[in-house]
Amino acid sequence: MTFKAQWYQGKFAKKRGKGFCGYPVATVAFYGPDDTRATKVSVCIVAHEGADADPVERWFCETTDARIDPEVTEAIVRFIDHHGAKSVVAVDRIIGCPHEEGIDYPEGEKCTQCSFWANRDRWSGEIIQ
Repeated sequence: MTFKAQWYQGKFAKKRGKGFCGYPVATVAFYGPDDTRATKVSVCIVAHEGADADPVERWFCETTDARIDPEVTEAIVRFIDHHGAKSVVAVDRIIGCPHEEGIDYPEGEKCTQCSFWANRDRWSGEIIQ
């Protein structure tokens, strides 16, 4: 890993580790076809309590894991800095399928491309009935 990539990884980790420091808040979520490789990351800015997430930016990785891809990490850090987020909230796991309900598959149905998540709780990763 290059020095630049390490620097952005470190900066992102530091931002996540500070806890709540006020608004605006950046939320970072990783998605993948299973729980081993993130193929999508979504970053949202919440300007104040009760506000909708806006703007929202997404990055996709076809061959790498979005959690450790240096270009994606740099883009995330730049996006967060550009929007002046004082706090960064990120989960430490992949939280679901990268496909979007109502866009990539019908509302109320399960994604046909990601069977791993079909009967799984996205927050715990445990199988549910």
